[in-house]
Parts: sequence; structure tokens; C-alpha cells
Amino acid sequence: MVKKKIVNLSTYLSEIAVQGMQEKKGHDIVRLDLRELNSSVSDYFIVCNADSSTQVKAIADSVEDEIYKNTEATPWRKEGLENAEWIILDYFDVVIHIFKTEKRDFYGIEDLWGDAQTTSYQSA
Repeated sequence: MVKKKIVNLSTYLSEIAVQGMQEKKGHDIVRLDLRELNSSVSDYFIVCNADSSTQVKAIADSVEDEIYKNTEATPWRKEGLENAEWIILDYFDVVIHIFKTEKRDFYGIEDLWGDAQTTSYQSA
């Protein structure tokens, strides 16, 4: 008998999102685990930044492609594709934020969820 580890779907989606960010060299990748917070709007926020709008868009495309390839899921909502300074991909329980570096510094989204458990990742 083979034992398999069962992973929560939102955890799995968050891991795939991180892989998509790493593929396109997203900087300062952080996963905020919001599941234990009373006022959380989703299970996870995944955040990274990039130096240019072109790279922000490439990261968003990579994340979306990886998630679709692995789960056939598409985002419920997408915002920010026009300017590519802050793109949000909303998968209900996982919300992905891809910032241009200066926008991430300005908005400080991690500070809003300072009591969340965070995991940091390196680019691939």
C-alpha cells in the first residue's frame, strides 16, 4: 500500500504560484498564510516584485500558465494587466500579488497582514 500525502487545494495552488514566480525570477517571494486569521479574505496571499512592467506581466503569465497546466483552474478575477505595475490574480482562496518594486515598497501589503505566518522563497 502506497501512502500519499493529501495537500489542501489552496496550499497546492500557492505552491504552484510560487513556482511560476520563480520561473520568471520574481524577487522577494513571500507566501502569507492567512488561514488562522479571523479577518482573512483568503487562505494565502503570494507576493513578489519585479524591476519592470514587462517582467511583472511575464511573472503573471507564468503563474497563470503553471496553475492552469497543473489544475486547469483559471483566475476568478485579474486586475492590473493594463499598466502592469501591480497585477492581482484572484483564485478565491489564493490571491497572487505581483508588484513593480517601487509599488510594493509603497503599498507595503505584507505589513497589513503582519500577524500572518510567512514563508520566503528564493528565485530559481
